[in-house]
Amino acid sequence: MTQPPNQPPQPGFGAPQDPQGAPQQPAQPPQMPPAPPAPPAGAPQAPGYGSPLGAPSGPQGPGGQPPAPQPGYGYPQAGQPGPYASQQPGPYQQPGPYAQQPGPYNQPGPYGGYPTQPQYPGAPTPPSGGPGNFFKGKTGIIVAASAAALLVVGGGTYFAVAGDDKEDKPSVSKSSDDPKPTGSASVDQGDGNGDGGAEDGEEDLNAGRQDGEAKVLFLTKNEVDLPRNGADVFGPWVVGDTVVKAMYREIAGYSVTDGKKKWSVPVSTKVCSAPANASADGKIVFGVEDGLTDKAKCKDLQMVDLTTGKAGWKKSIPKASGAFSSLSDFTLAISGNTLAVGGTGNSYGFSLADGKQLFGKPTGDCKPFAFAGGPRLLAGASCPTSDYDKPKQQLQEIDPATGKVKWTYNTPEGWEVDKVYSASPLVVSITQREPKKWSIIALTDNGKLRSQIDGGKDKFQPRCGGSFVVFGQNLEGCTGVAADANTFYMATETGYGTANEVVAFNLGTGKAKWRSKAPAERQMTPLRMEGGNVLVYMGASYDKGGTVATIAATGGAPKTLLQHPASTAQIENTFYSPRTAYADGRFFIASGRVSASNDKEEKETKTMMAFGQ
Repeated sequence: MTQPPNQPPQPGFGAPQDPQGAPQQPAQPPQMPPAPPAPPAGAPQAPGYGSPLGAPSGPQGPGGQPPAPQPGYGYPQAGQPGPYASQQPGPYQQPGPYAQQPGPYNQPGPYGGYPTQPQYPGAPTPPSGGPGNFFKGKTGIIVAASAAALLVVGGGTYFAVAGDDKEDKPSVSKSSDDPKPTGSASVDQGDGNGDGGAEDGEEDLNAGRQDGEAKVLFLTKNEVDLPRNGADVFGPWVVGDTVVKAMYREIAGYSVTDGKKKWSVPVSTKVCSAPANASADGKIVFGVEDGLTDKAKCKDLQMVDLTTGKAGWKKSIPKASGAFSSLSDFTLAISGNTLAVGGTGNSYGFSLADGKQLFGKPTGDCKPFAFAGGPRLLAGASCPTSDYDKPKQQLQEIDPATGKVKWTYNTPEGWEVDKVYSASPLVVSITQREPKKWSIIALTDNGKLRSQIDGGKDKFQPRCGGSFVVFGQNLEGCTGVAADANTFYMATETGYGTANEVVAFNLGTGKAKWRSKAPAERQMTPLRMEGGNVLVYMGASYDKGGTVATIAATGGAPKTLLQHPASTAQIENTFYSPRTAYADGRFFIASGRVSASNDKEEKETKTMMAFGQ
């Protein structure tokens, strides 16, 4: 077989998140997250892996969204077709396991890209085609983007809206540029004992709970007056006894036991970006827009200590240079005490403690366009090329204190860095635009190719989160995958109502080790590792509550940790583009976007639910 330039022969198909395909060494665009809870009745379903672009498919799983178009150095690449439109042989030029299968990310809309969400009633039907097709063949969009607001509607479909359309501008009031935390306020008017009871006569959500089922700790409803088209939700993050999420112009912390608001940090403009994770000591930095008009950019940074609910430093990202830099959105990642900010052709590092700039635009030819944080700071970088159709990219490990490159992995010619499924061990998704291919690779700690994940004939579809970005990329925030030192875990995609499986892959060889099947008619979504086991979530259906379970690292049937009540299954099943968190025996599920057709419906929208023993 022919090996790509500078690439040693490797078995299997490989990349950290969305492998799909057959047991062969070449990696093909595999991808697809395990099917999550059924979407609300009447909500359109995004096409899944193995379905023709635009064709309906099974419901999507919790938290996550299709990957956003990836920018190449010096080239606006937002118009590239989704990496999973059709799966073909991987970078090692062997017939990949995923040939001839449309990729799961070729669906209209969502995160990372932008998370696919059930549409609100009356929302326009999304057009067929992946997110990349939005810009394809439309050079004028580059100019139009600077004078138009990209608004996201229910299903993740986005439209350019003229900047002078007064009716579509959110109604906002002027406020101080310095956010000031407010006192606590009750969100769920319950009796505070966590059993769902309420002093004002609201329904007791635990009234129908059966033996062995977990308790509903709380259910919150929206209390924010939102703009006409709704707002994205960031989080939830669990820090001690507080669960935190951000939406529109507020960052708020709620009690993990009863859902009552403990603190609130108002911001003067809209929250528009956030890292996947906070620092070990609970600090995080949000991206906020730099103005109140529809031409505002996501260019300001606001640090918040999630343990105290106090706002810290605030500053603006330095003005970018370059032909398309002014149009590029910046994405955020945290590693150690560093906030890394990445955009097309420009990147920066700031101290979480005081906001001091640690590093700026690199001097080398290859420029980071996005970062992934956690135990190590990783960067996707684009290099100069004379052929737009043959991008050159790298994955780099960066010293978070100085911005210096520790090592570099060059992707095969024409392949681009897509997602980081795991920073330690290193598992990465890479894609090719033409012809469309997808591969998952494992790397050693010093950036050498370790293996390619061999997906066999299965279909997979990891889900990756992050707000919709223009000429930018979110590298982190994926669910549907997990990894430990020697094994990568990923769930298969099956039709709705059909049990799927979690497949374990040997990171040394890329080959499958074992498979664990979900209970009848259930679908498992790996969330992360928990105590040496794989933590999975099985979404709620119309008559069965969701389930939190673990699968042993050696395989076997899933072991239930929390079985959510069947009596509240329909509520659990209504969260749009659900985002989840599990900590200290409690499971939190929150809407990824809140929108409504009128003010009354807006106030009745359920935003977060928690379960525990």
